[in-house]
Amino acid sequence: MEHIFYSLQDFMVYTKGITYLIMGGLLVLLPLFWVFVAGNDEKKELF
Repeated sequence: MEHIFYSLQDFMVYTKGITYLIMGGLLVLLPLFWVFVAGNDEKKELF
């Protein structure tokens, strides 16, 4: 699908939206990755 930008404003809104999607994905994925990497292998006692 090809995007045609008729003005600088159209281009800026499009790129800003893509940037927000990327940053939102990073905010979700980085903490999950950190828990995966930093998690220990020992079983924790619940009580």
